[in-house]
Amino acid sequence: MADCLFCGIVAGDIEADLVLETEHVVGFLDLRPVFKGHTLLVPRAHVVTLPDLPAALRDPFLEGGQRLAAAMLTGLGAQGSFVAMNNTVSQSVAHLHLHVVPRTKGDGLRGFFWPRTKYADADEQAGYAARLRAALDGED
Repeated sequence: MADCLFCGIVAGDIEADLVLETEHVVGFLDLRPVFKGHTLLVPRAHVVTLPDLPAALRDPFLEGGQRLAAAMLTGLGAQGSFVAMNNTVSQSVAHLHLHVVPRTKGDGLRGFFWPRTKYADADEQAGYAARLRAALDGED
């Protein structure tokens, strides 16, 4: 897409510090990293959210994420990584991207980036589980 920042990076029209390039995915440093080395992985094809990702790209996308998570350890000396993605809400660029962030114990990052909540009771919790199971059972 002509107006997509990440498509511009994939095409080479927008400068980025590329970390990983394969036939199906591109990884590059985030310009506003949580920690230095924070990398974004995107499919070369314009895909907006994870549910939109074609089946043929699932393995290459996950493999790229695995490779980047391992590289955080071997390449940066991190003790681990934080791997996450947003779908639509909080998705600053409407192109699927996986955040792979190097982590070290005591780095100051605590928990998730969003507030936590609780279910009102066990029935409410079970209701949410049932709704998700029903949606998954209805998949084609």
